[in-house]
Amino acid sequence: MSAKHPIIAVTGSSGAGTSTSSLAFAHMFQQENIKASFIEGDSFHRYTRPEMDVAIRKAREQGRHISYFGPEANDFELLENFFQDYGRDGSGKYRRYLHSFDEAVPYNLMPGTFTPWQDIDAGTDLLFYEGLHGGVATKDNNVAKHVDLLIGMVPIVNLEWIQKLVRDTEDRGHSREAVTDSIVRSMDDYINFITPQFSRTHINFQRVPLVDTSNPFSATTIPTLDESLVVIRFQSVKNIDFPYLLTMIDGSFISGINTLVVPGGKMALAMELICAPLIRQLLVEGKIS
Repeated sequence: MSAKHPIIAVTGSSGAGTSTSSLAFAHMFQQENIKASFIEGDSFHRYTRPEMDVAIRKAREQGRHISYFGPEANDFELLENFFQDYGRDGSGKYRRYLHSFDEAVPYNLMPGTFTPWQDIDAGTDLLFYEGLHGGVATKDNNVAKHVDLLIGMVPIVNLEWIQKLVRDTEDRGHSREAVTDSIVRSMDDYINFITPQFSRTHINFQRVPLVDTSNPFSATTIPTLDESLVVIRFQSVKNIDFPYLLTMIDGSFISGINTLVVPGGKMALAMELICAPLIRQLLVEGKIS
């Protein structure tokens, strides 16, 4: 952690609202005149898409599983070193993983590959990471300890599977069978490397759909934010002004100790009301209390 070069990480997988959170934080940074460096977690994958396909086949032949949730497909050491470098002096190198043709064409590259590594902009006020492993910790690497404000974006698992099925079939051209196989293959890594992160976070935002998601493997549409509630759990943050939040967020209520529930359509508003003061505190005091 660093008072001079703080790191904010939003960690979570598809369906939780990570895209909404990125937009909300970008708006907060603009409102506060904060210069942030935005980093995507996919930058730290080990393999291009063709290389990953080969690795999956080899693992299957050996009776093993490999997934994007685990350390075999991601370089946790490189990610930890990157956070450590930024916290020390605001430096670091990044690249982009290009998911689709639309993302790849401007770089004259193929989807499923990486852009070249390059230096992050100098003189940024903070680093904003969004991806799968902002709070990961293993026996060899502890990424979480370098993060000053760790936000968990947590879908209930059926919603996560629906999001993945719809996205990967419609946007990335995969068959439903292939996506389902990927979900099954990923479960060990999901249990061991993704879910433990949400016990290390300062705040969790968990999206819960209010429509039937009983069989996610037959779903053809993704429940919208307006068809959801968001459960917000404050784990390592004190002095939350619950009366103020209840007044400002129409339809919100307290469901338990340190737990606020808001309508899904109000998630971005809730995130800004909660996180903007924490960001200001982080930049002034260098820590979250």
